Amino acid sequence: MDQFHAYLAKNQLKSTRQRDLIALKFFSTDGHISIEELLALSRTENPRIGYATVYRTLKLLTECGLAAMRRFGDGQTMYETAGDTEHHDHLICIECSHVLEFHNEEIEREQERVARSFGFNLVRHRLELYGLCPKARGIKGGSCPNDDAKKAVRPLRQPRS
Repeated sequence: MDQFHAYLAKNQLKSTRQRDLIALKFFSTDGHISIEELLALSRTENPRIGYATVYRTLKLLTECGLAAMRRFGDGQTMYETAGDTEHHDHLICIECSHVLEFHNEEIEREQERVARSFGFNLVRHRLELYGLCPKARGIKGGSCPNDDAKKAVRPLRQPRS
């Protein structure tokens, strides 16, 4: 949070309770989170937080290097903590959009080998594998990792009339 507050001060932006709450919720999540999911998490403590505030806060976190934006095949933008996180690759379910992070040294070595075989020196890479989770594949008793994530996030409250 210190780096976030320093960035806000440097850019003459206010540090507000809503921004702080959103940032704290963001840093307390594992893996990837959408704006909608972060909004729902933030609203558990402050139902008055709006979509635009979450969007702008994530934009600020990204600008100051604390968040990384990812766009996967379905076009949905997801965010994850940046900076000190280790390199990882992604498995993405095309049915439920769940994103699973993984790291495999054998795959990393093979990517390096392939790049060298074509005369490339890798600077960075991103590996995204698209498929179907067990539930989406219709496996009897198969679960969807996204089901557990949805249970953890309470639904958005409907606006009062």
